[in-house]
Amino acid sequence: AAILDIGGGPGAYGHWLADQGYEVHLVDAMPLHVELAKNREGSRIASATVGDARYLEREDESVDAALLMGPLYHLTERSDRIQSLKEAARVLKPGALLCAVGISRFASSMDGLRKGFLDDPSFQRIVEQDLRDGQHRNPGDHPFYFTTAFFHHPDELKTEVQESGLQHEVTLGIEGPGWLLQ
Repeated sequence: AAILDIGGGPGAYGHWLADQGYEVHLVDAMPLHVELAKNREGSRIASATVGDARYLEREDESVDAALLMGPLYHLTERSDRIQSLKEAARVLKPGALLCAVGISRFASSMDGLRKGFLDDPSFQRIVEQDLRDGQHRNPGDHPFYFTTAFFHHPDELKTEVQESGLQHEVTLGIEGPGWLLQ
């Protein structure tokens, strides 16, 4: 099966899938990530190119499955997230599977509890903004407070998938609160 790894970074998922025998094509916006994916020793990835999740340079109905493991939280504008989902839908063959990932609206709260960041008033403001509208910002560029991103409420993710023309099958929590434990 041919799999398109959209926003695949240096290939954490793509390399594993290629090693399982899948034909993996990786696309990422960052040239450094694409180079890392291409130059990994023993790489079996079929192709790695610089590209934009919102405008895939791929033929319609050309892949059996797609991964969207980063763009939905790196694209902070709703219209951009919908566009990236529509592009994924366009390149998928009929009946193909898309695995898309969002970050929970509550991630900063939990991370702040675990690491003691909630003692910092600037982090408190970040969490308040995250909970209010999902627009995560790190105005002080603190190295432990994540980058500019959008954090979904589960219902928002489902709605965006449906509005893009895809059929929403299920939303799964892949990281529960267990990571908070020592």
